[in-house]
Amino acid sequence: MQKKKKIRIIFFIYLLIVLKLIIFKYPIDQLRAIAATWEKNVILEGLDTANFTLFKTIRMYIDYSYKLNSFENLVGNIVVFIPFGFLFPYVIKWGRNFFVMLFHAFLFVLGIEVFQLFSAFGAFDVDDILLNCFGAVLGYFGYLIWEKIRKIYISKQKEM
Repeated sequence: MQKKKKIRIIFFIYLLIVLKLIIFKYPIDQLRAIAATWEKNVILEGLDTANFTLFKTIRMYIDYSYKLNSFENLVGNIVVFIPFGFLFPYVIKWGRNFFVMLFHAFLFVLGIEVFQLFSAFGAFDVDDILLNCFGAVLGYFGYLIWEKIRKIYISKQKEM
């Protein structure tokens, strides 16, 4: 199997894992129970519990950093999207452009958050969008560094 195809498969598996971790994190019985309650009230409840204020949740995580899961939530929202920024440029040629990668990361994250808003399989949080996209940016910078090191290594190999 060629290298590009392997990376595409890895990226697809990564996307499935992200969906499992973020949307389908609860046991199947609990997800069925949530889905059974889907009606207009659930959607309105999602709007009531959603965070549309930038930095509100991040500030809460910092203010309550002594709580057990604040650090994990903050860092986890970043770390889970680092592979997106690293792998995306290998999957799609024009994904090597920073803004193209960031736009696709934003669309993917926004899709997850909107699904959570209307499904009750989580909660919409604008800060999650920011943190997830920041993770993708870190991954993209990792990609740039990796490519620079790889090119130096290849040029040294050619000199030998």
